[in-house]
Amino acid sequence: MKQLYWNCAMGAAGDMLAASLLALQDDKDAALDLLNALGIPGVTYTMEPQQSGGISGLHLHVVIDGNEELPGAFVHHHHHDHDHDHGHDHHHHHAHAHTTLPDILHLIDHLNASDSVKTHMREIYALLADAESTVHGSDRMHVHFHEVGAMDAVADIAAVCVLLERLGVEAVAASPVHVGAGSIRCAHGILPVPTPATALLLENVPTYGGSIETELCTPTGAALLRHFAQSFGPQPQMTVTRIGYGIGTKQFSEAPNCVRAMLGTAQSGPDHDEIVKLETNLDDMTAEWIAFACEELLRAGARDVFTTPVQMKKGRPGTMLTVLCAPQDKEEMIRLLFCHTTTLGVREAIMTRSILRRKSDADGKIRVKRAEGYGVEKEKPEFDDLAALARDKGISLFEAKKLL
Repeated sequence: MKQLYWNCAMGAAGDMLAASLLALQDDKDAALDLLNALGIPGVTYTMEPQQSGGISGLHLHVVIDGNEELPGAFVHHHHHDHDHDHGHDHHHHHAHAHTTLPDILHLIDHLNASDSVKTHMREIYALLADAESTVHGSDRMHVHFHEVGAMDAVADIAAVCVLLERLGVEAVAASPVHVGAGSIRCAHGILPVPTPATALLLENVPTYGGSIETELCTPTGAALLRHFAQSFGPQPQMTVTRIGYGIGTKQFSEAPNCVRAMLGTAQSGPDHDEIVKLETNLDDMTAEWIAFACEELLRAGARDVFTTPVQMKKGRPGTMLTVLCAPQDKEEMIRLLFCHTTTLGVREAIMTRSILRRKSDADGKIRVKRAEGYGVEKEKPEFDDLAALARDKGISLFEAKKLL
């Protein structure tokens, strides 16, 4: 399986993510020609070798009607002043021309791109529009994009989708995201970093700030990571075959301003991931209340919740409540444990799991779970589908399984 890993130690902007993928291409000129053949109105892509902090990589220039703009200029109602030039230097101010989400979706429909690329682009723009409409309390279909900035964001998003497809990437992971610090000035006034839309897009994604007082992760970069990355954390086990650096134009003394993309093959056999185990001991809750807490934890996305009888101090019988969750869900699970149980403390441990690779296939009306690894292959019908078939035909589960 072809695996991509993005290191976002200096955040993520749309042009830098795209440039990192362009740097991985076997034939960069052919890939650039493919981008320029997309037919985005007024847009021209060019690439330039560039260095940052001693690291050599590529910078992707997006030129709209002769002007190069900030990537991901995604705004509501009015244009930003763009003091936060993470990816590009910004020297141009434009009239208040806007375009809406339906306009963008119409543009995507007419691009010279595969159906898969168009689907990814629509889903990414839905994330952006939902975030901005939530922040500003407006309808997603009436969110306004600044016209020139919107074309720049379309160009960055299209480039990432096309280049990932061209690389044949099957799985994407990313590091925790450095979002920057401080504040930025825009048409809405002074906003904290990350901006409200970016913060919303990065909910449940591990992020961190630091001493670099600027916007390191843009809304476009956040939406691309949210859409494509299946996990956030350390580099997964993979055999790296190629490394590409996407360089931004702004220079920082603290670190190279780049996104690193690592392309390779996921380790054959078992896969591995990280999981967090949370535990707490309870001796003053009824079974009904504990059951309710378990239901709420599962409803919030816990991978598993279970109880174990334990003997506590003074010989009291008690219950140990255990929650397994993804690392990015840890804080929410701890909050729920304090909210729904009587506990005053929660233990936690980060663990590495060996897991079988899993997928779900539709076999007629029945979904089948399949798993493989360690030289083992397993399959099992989805219970809800099997139960529905049994009820529909008035037969037992054993008989329903024989019909598969």
